[in-house]
Amino acid sequence: MLGGNAPADEDLKALVGFHPQREDWRRPFLVHLMGPGVGDENTFEAEHADEAEVETVLGFRPTHAVNVSACCNGGIDHVATALLTAAVMDVIGGVAKAELPDGQASVVAGLPGLSGIVDDDWMALGTAEFLRAWVEQPGFRLLK
Repeated sequence: MLGGNAPADEDLKALVGFHPQREDWRRPFLVHLMGPGVGDENTFEAEHADEAEVETVLGFRPTHAVNVSACCNGGIDHVATALLTAAVMDVIGGVAKAELPDGQASVVAGLPGLSGIVDDDWMALGTAEFLRAWVEQPGFRLLK
């Protein structure tokens, strides 16, 4: 945690909408950086080589990526991953690139903070506000 001060239980609940501390601590998250000067530049280039549609929607070519993923697959893990990603975005900025489950494009189409839907309705691009709004939708689920 940044700053070294442990937040009160109420603060944690207010931040993410539920109390993220639980008895089962075997639910880790992976957060890693990629791009020029950070991590494996070749992997970043390979993973983002065919994203002309993303560039068109955003109006620029992304140079770095921060990947946030959960190592569990429960509903709470999906929510926590989206909210952790939104919190990271609050600090560093950027655009979330989230894979959409089948049929979710119409669900997210009108959400605040959505920049666009690309890749034949399989990927949403949006702000931290978008991620927080999507989490509130029935049937919310992230893909791996």
